[in-house]
Amino acid sequence: MKSIGLIVEYNPLHNGHAYHLQASKEASGADVAICVMSGYFLQRGEPASFSRRARTEMALAAGADLVVELPYAYSTQHAHWFARGAISILDDLFADEFYFGSEAGSIQDFHELDSFMQNHDSSLQKNARAYLASGVSFPAAQANAFHDADPPGHLPDLSKPNNILGYHYVKAARQLEAKINAKTIPRIRAQYHDELLPKGQSIASATAIRKILAGHADVTMLHPYVPRQVYEKIEHFYENGQPMHTWEAYYPYLQLVLGTRSPDALAQIYEAEEGLENRFIKTAVTQPTFQDFMDEAKTKRYTWTRLQRLAVHMLTGTTKVDIDKAFGDEARPRSVRILGFNETGRKYLNTVKKRTPLSLYHRPQKRKNAQQMLDERAARAYYAIFSGTKRVEKWKHEYAQPPVYWEEGD
Repeated sequence: MKSIGLIVEYNPLHNGHAYHLQASKEASGADVAICVMSGYFLQRGEPASFSRRARTEMALAAGADLVVELPYAYSTQHAHWFARGAISILDDLFADEFYFGSEAGSIQDFHELDSFMQNHDSSLQKNARAYLASGVSFPAAQANAFHDADPPGHLPDLSKPNNILGYHYVKAARQLEAKINAKTIPRIRAQYHDELLPKGQSIASATAIRKILAGHADVTMLHPYVPRQVYEKIEHFYENGQPMHTWEAYYPYLQLVLGTRSPDALAQIYEAEEGLENRFIKTAVTQPTFQDFMDEAKTKRYTWTRLQRLAVHMLTGTTKVDIDKAFGDEARPRSVRILGFNETGRKYLNTVKKRTPLSLYHRPQKRKNAQQMLDERAARAYYAIFSGTKRVEKWKHEYAQPPVYWEEGD
């Protein structure tokens, strides 16, 4: 069975995602599509708008055959570790190719970019450090250093978010000496951070869709931009009055952490550097909303995304030691939770489960390794916004249930 892999968040899944999934299957002629999906908290340091189980159902409805979880230790990370974790999983599941959407659209250009970065590594690092010392952010320092190296004009533009991830995917595959081959599908229409629903089109950005959801606007506005099954889930979401998983909902819990733990303890949190914990403590006392908190905490040196990721780790209590233990000696996942599959995915699992170096599991194990303990902690934090019995019910329903089995015609 030929298999391909996709690295996804589906926050939520929209027509652009569905196009990418189907175009990847058609271009490859694959029998099986495997999605490695982030769990409760995402790469940009945000809570997933919909539960992990709901997004698994979206993926299967859109044509995925197997969905597995990208562990927390990798899902809420900068691009290097995010890519390394996801590519490692796909390679260990014996996917033949992985497909990613990009603004560039040419896989050869990404390989040439990777070679260029290797050949200019010393000067790139030196110049990036100089820019960092001047007070600019890490992404800006890297972008400036890249520009100073005078790259050929046809190389992918690293100011585009999907190109950045694509470069790191290709780089991770090389560094891991993975057998999996890289492929890319050009992104179409909506840009990554577009905040408005485009008129007369069927593809909008996830950012624009989340803005509608968070603002409790008329959800019928989303009908042209998402697959039918996703729209039905959105309708069900609102009919049942479920709270939107946004940072504003979690902010009181972040304030509690920042107001009750010592600066020394918070300094041990992963990504707490250069006194950021003190800045967070001071800001949380004075700012009433998460938006205000971030506006006040933001600096030229640290991006919004970087600070949001630190906030997630504060919320989940994830320390630098926790991440080191979860990474282990190889810094690649060695256990992966299966979130869902259809009949094709089930058959594929049966062909790989005895050969893969991964420990594949369906439900939480009694004896958890460091990586799994972080996943469980993230799940508990994710459901903190529910009260009393509802919180316990959500925890049991979402985290303790077996994988989604998607029957054809569901």
